[in-house]
Order: sequence, then structure tokens, then C-alpha cells
Amino acid sequence: MAAPRRTTSRRRPTEAQAAWLRNGLDQPGGKLPLFDGDGQRVKRQTIESCLKSGWAERWFHNPLKPDWLVCRLTDTGRAALAPRPAAQELAQAE
Repeated sequence: MAAPRRTTSRRRPTEAQAAWLRNGLDQPGGKLPLFDGDGQRVKRQTIESCLKSGWAERWFHNPLKPDWLVCRLTDTGRAALAPRPAAQELAQAE
């Protein structure tokens, strides 16, 4: 697997990214879904941006569906979802 471009990211996930990443918090191995709660495929752009930020990683290649990105949540992704203390957010805003 290729290493993410950034090992840590100061940027926070967007609402769509965070919603997708949160799905991995309670799944074995941090598995992230291919489909949302309405049965629609998660947007490829959302998945790829999370991969580039290091919040998710490719888990394995699916030979039956090679275009599907089967991913799992990383430790960096878990940290990005963690609530930040207000003082730390103020310091980063400056």
C-alpha cells in the first residue's frame, strides 16, 4: 500500500468525510462502508480525499469489483474525529 501524502493533517474532515469515517469507529478493523445509510455508493471523491489525508487506508483489493475502494479507518482518522478542546482550536485559528 502506498503511504498517504501526509502522515498528519491539521485540517479537519468535512461533514461528508466525517460522516463516512465515523462508520468505521464501531466496525471490526475499522472497516468503512461502500454504501451510505440510504444504499447509495459513497462518493469516490470523499473516499479519495480521506485516503490522501491519511484518515483512511486501502484495506484490500476486491477482484470481483476492482473499481471499489475497500478501506478502513486509520489512527489518524480516529484522531481527526476526536473532539478538540476549545483552547486548542483557538490557538490554531490564530
